[in-house]
Amino acid sequence: MPFTADTPTVLDGGLSNQLAAAGHDLSDRLWSARLLRDDPDAILAAHRAYYEAGADIATTASYQASTLGFGDETPDLLRLSVRLARQASFQADVDDRRLWVAASVGPYGAVLADGSEYRGRYGLTVRELVDFHWPRIDALASASPDVLALETIPDLDEAEALLTIIAGSGMPAWLSYSVDGSTTRAGQPLADAFALVRDVPEILAVGVNCCDPLDATAAVPLAAAVSGKPVVVYPNSGEGWDPATRSWDGRPTFSPSAVPTWIRDGATLVGGCCQLGPADITAIAHELSPGESRSGTHRM
Repeated sequence: MPFTADTPTVLDGGLSNQLAAAGHDLSDRLWSARLLRDDPDAILAAHRAYYEAGADIATTASYQASTLGFGDETPDLLRLSVRLARQASFQADVDDRRLWVAASVGPYGAVLADGSEYRGRYGLTVRELVDFHWPRIDALASASPDVLALETIPDLDEAEALLTIIAGSGMPAWLSYSVDGSTTRAGQPLADAFALVRDVPEILAVGVNCCDPLDATAAVPLAAAVSGKPVVVYPNSGEGWDPATRSWDGRPTFSPSAVPTWIRDGATLVGGCCQLGPADITAIAHELSPGESRSGTHRM
């Protein structure tokens, strides 16, 4: 059965914070992707924790993986990221629900490890961004994920590059922007950003991630109205990221009580991003299906 975005579905939470909570050092430039090479069992355990917390989808550890960091190893590590998430779906102790794998395609700025994904405007042409993303997407797609997660995209140029690759390919994907208020991180109107996907059938949902929860709440109805598609939404905890110290600070503002509003306004894919962990995903799952247990034995 192919993946669709037609019904409410629970995404996972932040992979990096789950790995850090398990004691792994993510301070280098490769971030969580380093563990694809150095400790794949840690990634397997993180995916399994999210499935068992109530997530229907695990997002692979490929967000920051590219030839800039891994060289010739990159295609194999990207394919490994999909296999690990799939293996976790077989191992997870959950009920009879179907579990899915989303292959993460992070923005060009993420591989620079300097906070560029929160600014956009890299100084690259759309063609250059196509050339960067194409091999990554090709490697991920060859491992047969259920859907591609084109995520944390800060800039319309990068969205255009990704859509150039996806359109006509037959690969199902969602596209989610990193936003600041009513604009992309690069300062472009969100209405323009969401409109890009309207005529791309491969894009099953459009929305926002890695953003303030209040910005997410405002973006959901706009995404639905402009795109005519289901909406994907997975904000951060509300804390702020300091790229200089590579740390989070401030007070969390995320509340699962926002989930019913997101669903009412058009969201079908709902989860968490940075600093939201398994307990938060359990709370989101409860808001989507009050009283429904998500534990037990999983059978494919």
